[in-house]
Amino acid sequence: MKIGMDTFACDGGKSGVGMYLTQFLKRIPPSQALFELFGWEYDRYTYSDVAPNFEFIPRCSIHGKSINSIWHILKYPGFAVQRQFDACFFPAAHKCLPNKSPCPTVGVVHDMAAYWGNNKTKLHLGALFQMIIPNSLRHLDTVIAVSNFVKEELIERARVKEHRIEVVPNGIDKTAFYPRQRNEESVLLIQPFSFKRPYVLCVSRIDHPIKNHIRLIEAFGIFKEKTKYPHKLIFAGGDSNNAAIVKEAAAASAWRNDIFFTGHFPVKSLPELYAGADFVVFPSMYEGFGMGVLEAMACGVPVVCARAASLPEAAEHAALYFDPLNCEDMADRMITVSTDRDIYNECRSLGLERAKAFSWDRCVERTLQIIYEAAGK
Repeated sequence: MKIGMDTFACDGGKSGVGMYLTQFLKRIPPSQALFELFGWEYDRYTYSDVAPNFEFIPRCSIHGKSINSIWHILKYPGFAVQRQFDACFFPAAHKCLPNKSPCPTVGVVHDMAAYWGNNKTKLHLGALFQMIIPNSLRHLDTVIAVSNFVKEELIERARVKEHRIEVVPNGIDKTAFYPRQRNEESVLLIQPFSFKRPYVLCVSRIDHPIKNHIRLIEAFGIFKEKTKYPHKLIFAGGDSNNAAIVKEAAAASAWRNDIFFTGHFPVKSLPELYAGADFVVFPSMYEGFGMGVLEAMACGVPVVCARAASLPEAAEHAALYFDPLNCEDMADRMITVSTDRDIYNECRSLGLERAKAFSWDRCVERTLQIIYEAAGK
């Protein structure tokens, strides 16, 4: 059996989708299945540490989303025939996908963020994307949704038949994300950064308006004014859509000297950053899964998050929730978790328990089963 695996749109392993693929490749057990990876030339060595025995075939030498979409439409079918794939796996099916395939296909949809909001706030990825992706999703033999929320989005927005959708939640790498001993040092050194404690943490790409950072900046100001606490606010994530608008809002804040942007943060150091936080805030208007929520919980850190999209599904009863459109409500939850020790400890305990429900081993085992079933083996 030969299975093709598309690494396009996995962002060189740096994004959430890239992390998904890394965790997936790490856990493929020795079997009769032969996996071949294909994608951008610069991805050749991205996954070599976790998949050293898998062949990588570079394709689509001209970079760009539109060119890559055209490659998937015009060139992929012949490529799949040439490689004699029994099935093909698309870990980023919501970002790039062929319209049709000569072999069975399985794709993972992590979110439908491109269709979120109104015409002014949608993350438009081009007319070609808007027209082709929903139709292509309907041609997949099986669509894997990472949450029930995404499943409902697929049914409603892309009109994918429910019987073709499988919900397979992501996992948590518990060898990396676990509680660490809290020392009393006032400065936390995480190379190449130095963080002064106490701090409030927000982990996500800087993306306006979908990640809702500007309201968090406003809520942080209310939190500071009411508590007089010395907390800093740290945004850990690379710049994305309209990042400059978010940074302008931070610069205009009366508390601008307490607000910091790290840029893209090293994944291997992220657990330490979580563990050092007093609490973590997730203000997003839209999340397909809410990986950061569970990572923070696995590190034993209380979570305050928006009652929006998939976040309540991920956190259940283990987080404090707020209305993402209400800065006062957001600030109130931040004040509660920082001033009420009983609630702080309860959130921490419930979060640790909630994180136990998510396993990469179970995720990969079920996904492989779906791929093999599609291949007819």
